[in-house]
Amino acid sequence: MLDKTFDPTAAEPRIYKQWEESGLFAPKTDGAAEAYSIVIPPPNVTGSLHIGHALNNTLQDILARYHRMKGKAVLWLPGTDHAGIATQMVVERQLAAAGNVGRRDMGRDAFVAKVWEWKAESGGTIVQQLRRLGASCDWSRERFTLDEGLNAAVRKVFVQLHRDGLIYRDKRLVNWDPHFQTAISDLEVEQREMDGHYWHFAYPLADGVTYEHPVAWDGDGQATEYETRDYIVVATTRPETMLGDTGVAVHPDDPRYEGLVGKFVTLPIVGRRIPIVADDYADPTKGSGAVKITPAHDFNDFQVGKRAGLAALNVMDAFGRITAADTPDVPAEYDGMDRFAARKAIVARAEEDGWLKEIEKTRHVIPHGDRSGVVIEPWLTDQWYVDAHTMAQPAIKAVEQGDTGFEPKSYEKIYFEWLRNIEPWCISRQLWWGHRIPAWYGPNGEIYVAETEADAREQAMADYDSEVVLTQDEDVLDTWFSSALWPFSTMGWPDKTEDLRRFYPTSDLVTAADIIFFWVARMMMMGLHFMDEVPFKRVIINGLVRDEKGQKMSKSKGNVIDPLGIIDELGADPLRFTMAILSGTRDIKLSRQRIEGYRNFGTKLWNAARFAQMNEARRVEGFDPATVDQTINRWIRGELTKAERAVSEAIEGGRFDDAASALYRFVWNVFCDWYLELAKPVFMGSDEVARAETRAMTAWTLDQTLKLMHPVMPFITEELWDQLAGEGAARAEPTLIGAAWPELPDAFIDAGAEAEIGWLVDLVTEIRQLRAEMNVPPSAKPPLAFVAPDAATAERMARHRDLILTLGRAGELNTVDAAPNGAVTFVSGGATAALSLAGIIDVTAERSRLAKEIAAFDSDIGHVNKKLGNPNFVDRAAPEVVDEQRQKLAEAEAGKAKLQAALSRLDAVG
Repeated sequence: MLDKTFDPTAAEPRIYKQWEESGLFAPKTDGAAEAYSIVIPPPNVTGSLHIGHALNNTLQDILARYHRMKGKAVLWLPGTDHAGIATQMVVERQLAAAGNVGRRDMGRDAFVAKVWEWKAESGGTIVQQLRRLGASCDWSRERFTLDEGLNAAVRKVFVQLHRDGLIYRDKRLVNWDPHFQTAISDLEVEQREMDGHYWHFAYPLADGVTYEHPVAWDGDGQATEYETRDYIVVATTRPETMLGDTGVAVHPDDPRYEGLVGKFVTLPIVGRRIPIVADDYADPTKGSGAVKITPAHDFNDFQVGKRAGLAALNVMDAFGRITAADTPDVPAEYDGMDRFAARKAIVARAEEDGWLKEIEKTRHVIPHGDRSGVVIEPWLTDQWYVDAHTMAQPAIKAVEQGDTGFEPKSYEKIYFEWLRNIEPWCISRQLWWGHRIPAWYGPNGEIYVAETEADAREQAMADYDSEVVLTQDEDVLDTWFSSALWPFSTMGWPDKTEDLRRFYPTSDLVTAADIIFFWVARMMMMGLHFMDEVPFKRVIINGLVRDEKGQKMSKSKGNVIDPLGIIDELGADPLRFTMAILSGTRDIKLSRQRIEGYRNFGTKLWNAARFAQMNEARRVEGFDPATVDQTINRWIRGELTKAERAVSEAIEGGRFDDAASALYRFVWNVFCDWYLELAKPVFMGSDEVARAETRAMTAWTLDQTLKLMHPVMPFITEELWDQLAGEGAARAEPTLIGAAWPELPDAFIDAGAEAEIGWLVDLVTEIRQLRAEMNVPPSAKPPLAFVAPDAATAERMARHRDLILTLGRAGELNTVDAAPNGAVTFVSGGATAALSLAGIIDVTAERSRLAKEIAAFDSDIGHVNKKLGNPNFVDRAAPEVVDEQRQKLAEAEAGKAKLQAALSRLDAVG
């Protein structure tokens, strides 16, 4: 006999071990089987399972398990990312905590060896945690972005792209992290809103130039008064960068400055003579309309500088300190000064010398390194770049012509917008942990790009008569570079492997919207360039998991839901089902209560299996559901078939929420609430033929239900499959993970049975709702009558009399010519029925109760309408808060309408 409850703590590790040892996670070797492949978005090797991982990997596992049960050769290829900056930071912190020397004191080779030690000891944490979630990856094929095979692939790609002219070295602005002294990607930049200041500086005009500046205007905005100025005012939030100013920009149509374009200013402190240029970047409506241009320390200024031919002068070093290395006119007193100390010193000097005109408080966004927490500095430096514009063109075309599609399709717009406006991709990082750039420098600065040092030396011999010292580039590649090769490098490229032949291109990619730019698009570029095929046929974008109020989860807010804590307490299945059923929105509002609710769903399934077992529902050798005769059995066969169609179509379409909803409706509302209830009288009845058929049908339906449920809730379904193995005839499929997906013919849907049971279900539902609305005591059994029913209704009444009386808790079932006094009438299945409530309920008390509840709804409706009618609330409140209020209003209005209908019905009672 099944235990009273399912114990996930004991069952899940045992079940997962059985799955892994069975070998079923690996693809079938049957060459005739259709291939289905999916590569895991590799989590950082430093990572621990968070709620986003739980969502993303649950959806992938649903796809893998479903297609495996459909008989396909499924490859779900796992692995982890070396996570350059994150891993290096972890190890550096460990060294510091242990009192060891820093990495620079250790030297590169010793430090990298220490990182590999850490990886061997602690790098597999998230892989074990994915197992706890139930991920059915083929672990025998697990890859790491720094393993030897992927290392070789990365070197080959770099060299080939360099030969093709698609990788080059250039001096451009990058996001520079002064703490780690490395360039970082946009994804690693965290924008923080902070209090700050605009410092308004007066830059003196050179050569004795003056102009008339408006200082008063009429009602039409026309200047009425002017003053003569020998300076131009600029505003900045970063005064320290003025040391690198090489120009001042004004809008070409700004009448205030039209006579100054082409003139010069003398840069305070430095004394540098810099031009005033016209550029659309300057906004006449903001501040003075004039902006200082520092091409080497601001991304917008860099573009202005290129258009105007302005010099780009670095005034900071890699540590964020002022340097005069490129700018000898910077006074020595600032050389070596920290950027923020320099800011204070420059402001003090401006105030002292009288060219500080105003200090304006502001609140603005400041970029920070997401790992270091320090302010990021736009910095001009030599880096390696990919010509992303050229590589993007085939990637754009592939999606335009449908070679790869997005689900939802709306995300294609984001993909196109980024690729059509793409900038060169900076791929070098000033770190030690990662793929070292395969480039060597000769004595005179020549660059030799090769897969090995031996190849580089062979190239160098063409320039030198003898062996020379070559120095390998110190930098490593951006982590996203190796990740961009993931779909084909993990399958053995550049070798022509059987896995590549069979599983590339992959079938699906499941990932988040925030890395469409950083990963999806780059995989498309690399896959098309090196494989001449898209890397995946479909990209399924999952939403962002937020808290129940729609706010982003963060440790500081205390609203983080830890998936491992949930698994410890409730098991993996409730978490997985919750992830699936909520996955249909961009912002997933998750609460612990939702997860607990779906644990109850698993309990419902478990209890249904116990009920079937207690009523001797066992598999019967040779049982054929196509031959069942009982109406309820023909009905549940059809309902199961419709559920299978709905679940299959939803999973195939990447609509996991629809699949989970269809499962929930069938299991809870159809199988448990109705079929088993309708089967009870049969189990307890004297008709042996009907009882035997219904027992066999229940066992068969339960088996098919477990199959449908398995991709979403694999642990509890596998446990039930195993525990029920001895109930009747032996199954051909010993494990559920290896079982075949139900193949149910259209003929299983029986329109007659559907109409018959549908009539009964609708009738009982109406009676139950009416009892609830009228506050009928549970113990009361009021008489039920049909008013002048037609022959078909009368026959159904007779056939289902016992079920109607039992399920509807009615004392009598009759036919009458007219509704009795004191009865409430309702329509069900086209027939009028009357439930006699006179003497059963206190009409006066019920009127009073309903009136009070309606008044409470009126109060709520008025309160919410007042909020929504306030433009300030609608405009200023967070969108999720406004949506919550609108939902409250809709619920209150629906509740009020329901109670008003009940109040009207009371008139019939008296």
